[in-house]
Amino acid sequence: MVGMSKTDCVAGRIIISVSVCASLLLFNIKTEAQEMPPRPIGVSLIQNLSFGAFSVGQTGGTVTIYPYGSRSSTGSIILVNLGFLYYPAVFGLVGNPGTIVHFMAGPPAILTGNHGGFLTLQIGSPDVGDPIILSVAPPGQMQIRVGGTLIVGSPSANPGGTYTGTFLVMFIQE
Repeated sequence: MVGMSKTDCVAGRIIISVSVCASLLLFNIKTEAQEMPPRPIGVSLIQNLSFGAFSVGQTGGTVTIYPYGSRSSTGSIILVNLGFLYYPAVFGLVGNPGTIVHFMAGPPAILTGNHGGFLTLQIGSPDVGDPIILSVAPPGQMQIRVGGTLIVGSPSANPGGTYTGTFLVMFIQE
C-alpha cells in the first residue's frame, strides 16, 4: 500500500503543476495594438496669401492679414474693397495623428511691383499656435492658416500696381 500512495502522490503533483501552469498562461496573455509606423509629413499649399486692395497715403504703413481672414492697417494706409479679395495662406499637412510639427517662418520676403517699387512681407504665426499636433488621419489633411504683415513705403517708393513674390515657411517634424 505504501508504494501505491507514492504513485498517487506523484501523479497528483504532476496534475496540480500542469493545471497551475495552464491557469498562469491564461492570465498572462497581453494584447497590444500596433503603433502606426512613423511617416514623414506632407505639406501642400491650398491657398496663397493675398492682401487685397489698399491706398497708400504720404507716409505709408503696414497692412496685416490675420490667420482667420481679417485685416488691419497702420500709418496712412486706407483699406479699400474694390473686388480684390484678401485672405491668409492655407497649408494642408498630412501625417499620423499625434505627430508634432513646428512652424518656422523664413526671412522677410521682398515683393516686386509691376510698375516698380518693392514691399517687404513678414510672415505671421499659424492659427493653431506652435507646436502643431496633427489631428487628422491620412488621407485627410489638417489645414493651417498663416497671415502676415506687409510693410509699405510712400507712394513714390511704392507706386500702385500688383506686387508679387515668394515667401519661405518650414514645417519641422519632431
